[in-house]
Formats: sequence, structure tokens, C-alpha cells
Amino acid sequence: MDIRHLKAFLAVFEERNITAAAQRLFISQPTLSVTIKQLEEELGATLFVRQPRGVEVSDEARLLYPQARRMVAESEALSRMFRGRENRAPLTLGIEGDIAASHIEAFVRMAHQALPNLLLTLEEGCHGDGRLAVEEMCCEDELFLPLWEESYVMALPLDHPMANAQAGWAPIEDWITCPQHPSHQRLMALYGRSPEAVAGHAGSLQQALHMVTAGVGVAMLPQSLVSGHERIVVRALHLPAPTRRVGLCYAAQALELPTMRGLHEYFQVNRPAAIEAA
Repeated sequence: MDIRHLKAFLAVFEERNITAAAQRLFISQPTLSVTIKQLEEELGATLFVRQPRGVEVSDEARLLYPQARRMVAESEALSRMFRGRENRAPLTLGIEGDIAASHIEAFVRMAHQALPNLLLTLEEGCHGDGRLAVEEMCCEDELFLPLWEESYVMALPLDHPMANAQAGWAPIEDWITCPQHPSHQRLMALYGRSPEAVAGHAGSLQQALHMVTAGVGVAMLPQSLVSGHERIVVRALHLPAPTRRVGLCYAAQALELPTMRGLHEYFQVNRPAAIEAA
């Protein structure tokens, strides 16, 4: 069985007529009949029954049809992938809001190393064939491929009393929290129970970062969001710090796309260096 047999089968199945299918494939009717006969012999099944007008499809043909469509689509996608820059393989990925720019840039760079002819479209939020997101934001029916693991760190404004590394530890009374964020429950134990210990609320970790930079207060943020920030001081906790994992969220059926499957296989073998060091 080869792609030629499957394309012939799809044409006859969809046209329900040998003559029309032959015209669609630009081959002669006898050639198409022989091709279908070869496929039936290889499968050991009757796929079509000739009628006075057209053909009738069998139960076996109905079973084969979705599989044949998938196999032909995959074959054509793979051909486009390696046919040159003018025939790039498309893939759309969503980017959740609290993913660091360094992670996005590293992911895109490695994706193009994995698939040189990739036509990648990035969208904000929960869109596309998959998502670059934190594991906590995966839906129940999604799978997760971790790429990075990082700790939360305490981020302070430059002029905060605790910003000096020589300063002793004191209770933080100006926490910036993210009550609606998936990380909130895991971080609550660090905040203390006093309502007076909260200086502000943010809708996302990125917004909390802006509030820290503005001098409003202190926030627990992932290392990647604050790394290299000139207007923030980072202090390690005297307690074990929570961690988070960043990676690909995707539905199982997304792996039927050659581009998504290619990325998945590549990242399973070639993890970003940061996840190894975490």
C-alpha cells in the first residue's frame, strides 16, 4: 500500500463514481480501477460495489476513509515541510501571559532548529494547536511536556528596607499578591495571615512585577521574570521556595499534526539547558 493507492481510494469514496474520480486524478478509468483492485487485494476487503450509476461504499471503506485522509494529509504536510521556504509547515501556538521573554525566545529558537521550514504563528492566551504555559494552567483534557523548572524568589524594590543583603530578616508587611493566579494557594503560607501585611493585589505575575518596580511592595515571582531586572533586588528565602514548570500544553489529538509531533519528539530529546540545572 502506498499514498497513490490511498489517494485513489479517497477520490472514489468522495466522488462515488469511477469516471469522475479518474478525471479528478487525471488518470484513465482502467488505471484507477486497477489501483483500487490492488488496494482491495492488499487489504483483503471489498471497498466498493459497482452500481449502474456510480459505486456503493462498503462498511470497510467507511472504516478506512478517516485513516486514509489522515495518512494522506500527513504525507503532504511532510512533503511541504522539506520542499523549501516557499512551502513552510504551519503551526499556531498560544503564549500565556506570565511566561518570561527569555523562555519564549529560547522556545522559538529551538523550534526552528527542530523544524527549519516551520511557519510559526504566536498568539496571546489560550489559542492555537498548543500553548507555552505553566503546568498549573493546563486543562483537564490536556497533556504537558515540561521544558523549564524554576523557583519562585522574593523580588523587592531597590529602596526596600530588606533589599540590602546585609539586613536581617524581618516580617514582610507589604506583600503584593495575585489572588486569582493559580500560584496563589501555594504562596499563601509565605505571606502570613495578617491583612495588614498586603500592600496590593495584581491580576498576573507580570502586573505584580510592575508594582514591585514602582516601589509598592514585595512579591514572590518566578526567577525567569526577574532575572537581570535592573530595578529589582532578589533575595533568596530562608524557607524552601515553591517551584513552577513551564512547557507545552496540548491535546492528545494535536500530535496528529506533523509539526506538533515533530516539536514534541525534538523537545523530548533536546530539553532546554535550564531545566537540567533546576
